[in-house]
Amino acid sequence: MNREQKSTAVEELKDALSRAQSLVLADFRGLNVGQINNMRSEIRKTDCHYRVVKNTLVKLAIAGTAMEGLTPLFKGPTAIAYSFEDPVAPAKVIDKFDDDLAKLDIKGGFLDGELLDVAAVKNLAKMKGKNELRAELLAQFQAPAQSFVRQLAAAPQNFMYLLQARERSLNE
Repeated sequence: MNREQKSTAVEELKDALSRAQSLVLADFRGLNVGQINNMRSEIRKTDCHYRVVKNTLVKLAIAGTAMEGLTPLFKGPTAIAYSFEDPVAPAKVIDKFDDDLAKLDIKGGFLDGELLDVAAVKNLAKMKGKNELRAELLAQFQAPAQSFVRQLAAAPQNFMYLLQARERSLNE
């Protein structure tokens, strides 16, 4: 990689990381190609990105930003998972694979200007994602309308029950 290519790579990385909602760092040493490809596939399904880049390039890209505190974590092979949409998604996927694959180790992360340790990344993974929160909000919006429709249907339904009960009592 020549100097110009490195400069371009650093700029691309700096742009991607500046737009990322959250970021999770993991050590993937010891994983086989099938496991890594499976993890990449799951990460893509959640609209996240997964990159393995040279530590020196990442250190240059995060220099002078709020992510600069992550610099000590860039030792050895490091994979970066990040998302532009859902801040919880990368942590969920990496945590799922961390539980399944003994050789995958979470190093830390970054969210909203804060550095995250391993415990914080695991806590982030337990939070509800953007789509789950949207579904709950939609359910909350629909609840009053559903309740109103049930109330409207209750009177005729109760009247039918009354008529059926009366019919049974007359037939006995």
